[in-house]
Amino acid sequence: MTFEEYSKTLLRYPDLGFSLDLSRMDIADDFTEKMQPKIDKAFTDLTALEAGEIANPDEGRMVGHYWLRNPDLAPNDEIRRQITEPIKTIKEFASMIPTGEIAPPSGGVFKNILIIGIGGSALGPQLINAALGQLDEIRPYFFDNTDPAGMDRDIAEIGKDLNKTLAIVISKSGGTPETRNGMIEAKHAYEEAGLDFAKHAIAVTGEGSKLDAFAREAGFITTFPMEDWVGGRTSILSTVGLVPMAIQDIDFEEMLAGAKEMDDLTRSTDTATNAAMRLALAWYHEGNGKGDKDMVVLPYKDSLVLFSKYLQQLIMESLGKAEDLDGNTVNQGLAVYGNKGSTDQHAYVQQLRDGLHNFFATFIEVRKGRTGDSITVEGENTSADYLQGFLRGTRRALYENGRHSVLISIEEVTPRTLGHLIALFERTVTFYASLVNINAYHQPGVEAGKAAATVFLDLLNEVRGHLTAARRSAIDVATAISCDPEDVFHALVHLASNGEATHTRGDNPMDDRFFL
Repeated sequence: MTFEEYSKTLLRYPDLGFSLDLSRMDIADDFTEKMQPKIDKAFTDLTALEAGEIANPDEGRMVGHYWLRNPDLAPNDEIRRQITEPIKTIKEFASMIPTGEIAPPSGGVFKNILIIGIGGSALGPQLINAALGQLDEIRPYFFDNTDPAGMDRDIAEIGKDLNKTLAIVISKSGGTPETRNGMIEAKHAYEEAGLDFAKHAIAVTGEGSKLDAFAREAGFITTFPMEDWVGGRTSILSTVGLVPMAIQDIDFEEMLAGAKEMDDLTRSTDTATNAAMRLALAWYHEGNGKGDKDMVVLPYKDSLVLFSKYLQQLIMESLGKAEDLDGNTVNQGLAVYGNKGSTDQHAYVQQLRDGLHNFFATFIEVRKGRTGDSITVEGENTSADYLQGFLRGTRRALYENGRHSVLISIEEVTPRTLGHLIALFERTVTFYASLVNINAYHQPGVEAGKAAATVFLDLLNEVRGHLTAARRSAIDVATAISCDPEDVFHALVHLASNGEATHTRGDNPMDDRFFL
């Protein structure tokens, strides 16, 4: 790889302080030409998406996260108002928290927020907090799972400040079990502390949803609308992300402006200057259009530690599809994992260089080491020098062993540059989905998992009803309720582990006995 070849391959957006380096992907010069019909279709598809074409046929919904940072693109005045009016309300609400105009019933000001959500409704706020959270502002906690021990840990950590903690319940429908459970658990914790949960709570939800109705009936402080045309994995720049950001005094308008800047540049139909299209083509090239290689995301900055987790949902939920748009079984997808550099050089980079060659890497470079002066740690070198050395050295070591990688560079982590990264990957996902002929904006697999969970819960209640003082095997109970013995066994073990039954173990699960 010569410097001339690198220079020809590098794509820079100087006004954004952004660059995309695909020089270590070894993409042939004629690849773009061969892909041109698919590229043309992808540009056309995205134009239709942004114009308001129904993109989620399962629910008959448009997909409009691109409108959030440019309301002028919205297909009608009503949707434009759905974007602009909440922003004014959010800013006004957030401004009244530090002044005590909106305050806990016990007086003083709110010191913490407890965000209750699942998937994108939690991941977006978590990413923003990790990347941009300010230590002297309100501290966030998260109920992002239906794990009771995890919720107990957070409540214990909040401790005596629960009375100064604002709960933010985020759910489009209000029927998502994990979020509903988290809200019920939080309500119980507040009540156990002698507090009125509703007087400490706000909701971000769809208008007319179950949560909206509950919040209004219970007397929540307020509610904010969640847009019907924004999916969870692309909701970070909707009210889902804006409400927590505003309360934490993070400049969400800068993030929206950054996303718009990247959108404007990647809306170009000139492939050579479109970072999102070039990145989508690199994914296609590396995985043979079938996701044959995993993507390892390595941001060399602590504040971006959750970026790989955020991309995991955005990419895998969008691209992991059984069928293409023509109804053919294709089992598409792109597996994503990662943590941060240089931590992973002491974890799994050994395998990346010398082990199974089933991946490509995406390095994210943050050029500025820190705000303020740096000390030297060895000779003339600073900690930032070492971080840069590890990034460059790791990338070189991988490439020398035939491992490909992308390098995305930004100047520093700010609301604007985080907006750039979010918008880049959202558009890349949209382009890639079109290149491989799938729908990025429905999730039948997720719905199937929810349905299966409901089946198990129904079984669990049946098993509860057939527990007696007599010692019974899983087969005994399964026969009585006409169900699969293994499923019944797992239900019985769960009940016993949580104090609802006694479990005596035999030589194998068939010999185990359960009783009240």
